[in-house]
This record gives sequence, C-alpha cells and structure tokens, in this order.
Amino acid sequence: VQLQASGGGLVQAGGSLRLSCEASGRTFSSSTMGWFRQGPGKEREFVACISWNGGSTYYADSVKGRSIISRDNAKNTVYLQMNVLKPEDTAVYYCAANLYSGTSKYPHQYDYWGQGTLVTVSS
Repeated sequence: VQLQASGGGLVQAGGSLRLSCEASGRTFSSSTMGWFRQGPGKEREFVACISWNGGSTYYADSVKGRSIISRDNAKNTVYLQMNVLKPEDTAVYYCAANLYSGTSKYPHQYDYWGQGTLVTVSS
C-alpha cells in the first residue's frame, strides 16, 4: 500500500483545510485509515481514524468538533476536513493504513504511512 497525502498549506487562524490521502493497492477498502500529526519539537500524535466502511470514527480531543474524517472507497481516498484552525494545529499531517488491528489511536498499529503534508496556521 502506498499513501499520498495532499492538501496542506498556509492558512490563517479560523480558516479551513481539507487534507486528502490517496492510496494504491487493493487493501484500502478493508483498512482502517488514520491521520496523525507531528508539530515542531513534538512527538507524533493521533488526530482521527475511520473504520474500513466509514461506520466508526474517532477523534483526538484536540480536534473533536472541528474536524471530520471521511473516506471514499471507490476513489481509494480518505479525507480530513479541518475547520476553525488554530496555530497549535501547525504540523506535518500523515495518513496511515491499519490493515489488521481495527480502529486505533496508536501509531505502532498502523502498517503503512504516507509522506506527510505540512499545515501551517498563522495567528
């Protein structure tokens, strides 16, 4: 599975961005997909994940109510809509695929990772 994240950029506080992650390979539609982020000088942290059929979603408290994760299995793509962005949301955002462990907030349970897309939120 290869993952290609896109959609990052520079945005003012209060603005919105939609990140996309396109996957190659036939296992996408059966995989849990997650978004993680790593801010400057910080460890990688969980943002959101979605089950293989989109029936279950989970969010970090830091983005809950401001973000929506969704997927389109026909397009092999997972999305992260982020609204009311804050400067503390500044980070490199990574998408990841979890083939075996189901929905999880733990990075070590994800098997494949994209290259990351940078989101910068200015105050």
